[in-house]
Amino acid sequence: MTEPAIINWRRLSPALSSSGQPSEAQLAEIAALGIGEVINLGPHEHVKALPDEAASVAALGMRYTYIPVDFAAPTEGDYAAFAAAMGEAEAAGRTVHVHCIVNARVSAFLYRYRRDAIGETAARAELESVWQPAGVWVAFIGGTPVEGVDHRYRGRDY
Repeated sequence: MTEPAIINWRRLSPALSSSGQPSEAQLAEIAALGIGEVINLGPHEHVKALPDEAASVAALGMRYTYIPVDFAAPTEGDYAAFAAAMGEAEAAGRTVHVHCIVNARVSAFLYRYRRDAIGETAARAELESVWQPAGVWVAFIGGTPVEGVDHRYRGRDY
């Protein structure tokens, strides 16, 4: 089956994919790929969010986990909830799709998780294929923020 044409779609492994916000039709495409769980880090109140994503995902037979991350202030609690959800999905053998609005939050969370929990060394390249974070996001992933430097997104301005 063809990979979905979702903004910033990434296939990170046979059991893990990520993207920006999928549409209802794209959720069905994700389910058809054999994904067993969707983790959403984007806010439900965002203009691009689906009206009832939890119900849409459940209707497709997938599990849904919602961890709303404030883009201006990601927290250690957010990361702990994410790491727990990922660990639970992995332990249960579920394939996972993680998304937010444009895959910025997600790529940072997955970079940190893959680096710290799994020990993957190539995870930084995946993060930078979506964006180069600045400010609070640099601190979140373990770097030192540089004053006056803005996020840089790959390919387009979101």
